[in-house]
Amino acid sequence: MSTVQPGSSEPPGESLGPTALRIMLGNQLHRLREAAGVTPDQAGYEIRASRSKISRMENGRVGFKERDVADLLTLYGLTDEQVRAGVLSLARQANVPGWWSKYGDVLADWFETYLGLEGATSLIRTFELQFVHGLLQTEAYARAVTLLGHKGASADEIDRRVSLRLKRQDLLVAAEPPRVWSVVDEAALRRPVGGRAVMRAQLNCLIEVTALPNVIIQVVPFARGGHAAAGGSFSVLRFADPELLDVVYIEQLTSALYLDDRDDVDHYMEVMNRLSAEALTPAETTDFLAEITREI
Repeated sequence: MSTVQPGSSEPPGESLGPTALRIMLGNQLHRLREAAGVTPDQAGYEIRASRSKISRMENGRVGFKERDVADLLTLYGLTDEQVRAGVLSLARQANVPGWWSKYGDVLADWFETYLGLEGATSLIRTFELQFVHGLLQTEAYARAVTLLGHKGASADEIDRRVSLRLKRQDLLVAAEPPRVWSVVDEAALRRPVGGRAVMRAQLNCLIEVTALPNVIIQVVPFARGGHAAAGGSFSVLRFADPELLDVVYIEQLTSALYLDDRDDVDHYMEVMNRLSAEALTPAETTDFLAEITREI
């Protein structure tokens, strides 16, 4: 994956998606502003906006108007036409709606950000305490999980939410799929979400998914006792492009936390590595899944 750097007009790969592209463009605008010695207030005045708008742009949290980007490049003294053209092209790509945009009626803003990041990752490491990870769920299991959180929703809305969840799974068989390394607490496998038949099918699905070369599943069995992640589920997203920092994602009931501070990421990665060391090996996990399936 390549980025538009000073001296280059080569656009980034289309596979990154708009969320990642906005972050990359924001990073570039931040560097250019600081190199030019321009304050956020001055930049905001130039594009008839506030200091906070500049902050949101540089953090990749909003879309970009091509005119605003062009005005900022002029303010920052970027005159090379090739480089300007590359940055403006990046701005246009960053504004192209992602596949998830058609699910806007059932998609929370905080989760839309996650989908954009998930689609750009090279590695997803996840720990699940209560449910099987969304990328590995069967349709029946996904429906049962969805119903738990949206008991008053109409049948059509439930269908839309399940469709969105299943659409995410296209990522696993993409041309360049990310590696998915999922560590699951035994509790998530023992809880018969949707009933025994649904859970049995879900466990069989996990066994089948382990055959994919880019998927690793490990179980932390009860026999291991307590562990460092007993407080809840989390994911660490890693990207091949150096413009994109590692992100820790922690989902809550009505919002989510996105942590990219190096100390936070290092702490969660240390916990994840410890969990992987304490968990059953992938081969042992396959046997363990088969054993639980027989017991249900």
